[in-house]
Amino acid sequence: METEVHTNYSYMGRKFSNISLSNDDSAAFSDCNSDRSGEFPTTSATRRLLLACATESSDDLIQQLVSDLDSDSIEDQKQAAMELRLLAKNKPENRVKIARAGAIRPLISLISSADPELQEHGVTAILNLSLCDENKEVLAASGAIRPLVRALKVGTPTGKENAACALLRLSQLEENKAAIGRSGAIPLLVDLLETGNFRGQKDASTALYSLCSLKENKVRAVQAGIMKPLVELMADFESNMVDKAAFVMSVLTPLKEARAALVEEGGIPVLVEIIEIGSQRQKEIAVVILLQICDDSVVYRTMVAREGAIPPLVALSQSGTKRAKQKAETLIELLRRPRSGNAAASSD
Repeated sequence: METEVHTNYSYMGRKFSNISLSNDDSAAFSDCNSDRSGEFPTTSATRRLLLACATESSDDLIQQLVSDLDSDSIEDQKQAAMELRLLAKNKPENRVKIARAGAIRPLISLISSADPELQEHGVTAILNLSLCDENKEVLAASGAIRPLVRALKVGTPTGKENAACALLRLSQLEENKAAIGRSGAIPLLVDLLETGNFRGQKDASTALYSLCSLKENKVRAVQAGIMKPLVELMADFESNMVDKAAFVMSVLTPLKEARAALVEEGGIPVLVEIIEIGSQRQKEIAVVILLQICDDSVVYRTMVAREGAIPPLVALSQSGTKRAKQKAETLIELLRRPRSGNAAASSD
């Protein structure tokens, strides 16, 4: 039987107080972690890697692998990059050692390789290094952003997903958000959100949530057509993406253009349905979005009311979380205001 707990919920540094989390739903908000693409066949080369991971003898191996990144042999480069990505994955302290050994610039250069496998190893090694806070600034200063954006465009499916995760990690430094947006990442992340598999959609939505805290990136996302896939994902309760899509939408809707795009893509009926049949957390974020939409637009209030929003809002005001009740009551009052005369002058 599914249980629920009420808690203060933090997602990517933002606080959402007293949101009801179900055991199943909370898993959908797992962060982008390190390399999740599986291990590799055990060869004589990887045996030494596993031995190094299990002991303190990794320093010499790391220095040798960094040297091999500059080899004239593409196979040696692949092996070195693969082993470095695994060393960085399996032992957090190796992330600092690998960066200090001079691996960052040659790994970045591998991201631009025409060989898909080599590029994927390079992207994923950079992702694993970016999990260390100390490395984030160095990675950005060393020019990692543009090659990662290119990998979002031309990489393997796994390479694209890991590039999205790496960009998310770099975006956790506020000064990198504008640089990532200006490098063309936003439309590519929107495309991954629309066309990727489940993991790709999760990684893209999490990266977009972080990047779109910056207004110029909100504008880019709306111009790239983000509302269409967000509305589609929120309408599909089987997608396991309702929550993530709604949280991304909530950071965009303070923007007037985003509200207009949401309405144009048929978002109002979807939000009303969520308030009717969604989980407690989904209902709460949906009412927050509807309140943003209706706050300064009589036209949108009329559309929401005609969609039959008031009965489920009344139910939410009586049985939702504390925050959901407050937002529902505010929205009900807004929807019941006169929608003619002087009030019409405030419509969009």
